[in-house]
Amino acid sequence: MKNRLAVLIVDDEPRTRLGLAKTLEGWAEGRFDILSAENGDEALELAAQRPIHLLLTDIRMPEMNGLELIRAVKERGSDPVTVLLSGYSEFDYAQEGIRLGVVNYLLKPVTRAKLLEAAQQALEIALERRRLGAMERIVDLGLAEVKEEDRLVPQPVQDAIRFIEENVRAPLTLREVAEHVHLNPSYFSSLFKEKAGMTFSQFVARSKLQAAKKLLYSTGLPVGEIAEQVGYQTAKYFITLFKEYEGMTPSQYRRSLSENGDT
Repeated sequence: MKNRLAVLIVDDEPRTRLGLAKTLEGWAEGRFDILSAENGDEALELAAQRPIHLLLTDIRMPEMNGLELIRAVKERGSDPVTVLLSGYSEFDYAQEGIRLGVVNYLLKPVTRAKLLEAAQQALEIALERRRLGAMERIVDLGLAEVKEEDRLVPQPVQDAIRFIEENVRAPLTLREVAEHVHLNPSYFSSLFKEKAGMTFSQFVARSKLQAAKKLLYSTGLPVGEIAEQVGYQTAKYFITLFKEYEGMTPSQYRRSLSENGDT
């Protein structure tokens, strides 16, 4: 199923590859798709067909080693959580792996306990990345444009996000939105932060600023009027907040769009 996280095992030793796959399949119990490849080229073909969320790769393989594979996967726009496997204590390789973002380094033969511990930790990172990626797309694109495989977000939080988007001009309070989704304000605050990866106030600010950015590049409205359009009573506060989040003032942002040919 395309919605499930995918684990890719890459090792040129058939017994090792099959053993790792069997162990992880038993542990996953159908929650994740366990894939395997015997070399880098085969791994890249699989990665081109579907997103890979966790990559477990041997370092020493013919033609394309594990580090080269990680670099190739990243160059193709994918960024799986990665665990390196090796039959040697290769410090230089491990150091390069750290630079490439590898989260763990396992020496062969890998015990079942060590493998499952590393897989669990890596998949927690992958799930967190996926959740935060979904929330960023919600902020950037709007709830309606987020792909179905991202609703990892609970319904009350989705409803709250939709309400915020529809009322971006209003001075929304946490209590008001909590009441709208029929939740206790304290519980709603905790749930929203857990699932959205940011506080309610941070999300409201980001949503308002995203709406402001659209107005900056799609209209010629003065900055002060745009501030009012997205619910800020003073342009000064709006400009301060915009600069804090975007690293430039609204006017500088609008100018940068013109300089880059975007209107």
